[in-house]
Amino acid sequence: MVDVLILAPARDEPRFANSWSPLFERLAAPLRERGLTVAPQPWTDPIDKDQARLVMPSLAWGYHRRQAEWFSLLDQFQRDGVRVANPPAIMRWNSTKTYLVELEAKGAPVVPTQAHDRLTDEIVLAALDAFGVDEVVVKPQVSAGSQDTIRVKRHGALDGGPTGPALIQPFLPAVGEEGELSLFYFDGRFSHAVAKVAVPGDFRVQPQFGGVVSQIAPEREALRAAELVLEAAPSNLTYARVDLIRGLDHTPQLMELEVIEPDLFLQHAHDGGAGFAAAVVRAMG
Repeated sequence: MVDVLILAPARDEPRFANSWSPLFERLAAPLRERGLTVAPQPWTDPIDKDQARLVMPSLAWGYHRRQAEWFSLLDQFQRDGVRVANPPAIMRWNSTKTYLVELEAKGAPVVPTQAHDRLTDEIVLAALDAFGVDEVVVKPQVSAGSQDTIRVKRHGALDGGPTGPALIQPFLPAVGEEGELSLFYFDGRFSHAVAKVAVPGDFRVQPQFGGVVSQIAPEREALRAAELVLEAAPSNLTYARVDLIRGLDHTPQLMELEVIEPDLFLQHAHDGGAGFAAAVVRAMG
């Protein structure tokens, strides 16, 4: 039995074959410093409940494209009592981004979000009017890495966007200015933060799209916004990434709360990931 089993991409996901190993090592290093044994395994391989003291889905990239398999795995974890870094019920909740609407209803500062079963030109026009903007972003309700995410102007085409359940949000110019701010929490304690800025003309801040990542000391208003998000979200989170962006009213608002497989950017943590490792040890019981 290993101490920590980190779930990696499926064996038949060639897109990730050469990219997940460095991130695995980055996660494993602070855990090994605590004397823990760490191993990777594709998330689609059979997982025995006695295989590891703790399972972490931190590199389960591609789960959003295999929703039935993913939810079946979460059900198995719940049924078999597998100890997972973040509880399976919370990961199921976090898998569908309609949680943004739920958090907004609880008073958390969230980018205004509409959820629809399917997009139409009429729905997009109504959203533009409701938000009072000239451009919106539409994305699937279950997605990652900006998959099928597009910007749409008034009377613009929906080509390349989601074909099923979708979210609509106003396009925020801050994405190409100060960018998106990611704050990292381990056991509810703030660890570090990074800024992610899209390249000129784009709105996707991920490094694979050319987004630039840098360490940053968040301002008090950003820390308070993240705290409000975590207060409204389910508790017992071993790790969480709170992605904020400055909204149209110039206040920090939640873009996404990532508790499944976020890049934790431990290379920017002041303690080298010691806080992360301590949270993992506590989660092991």
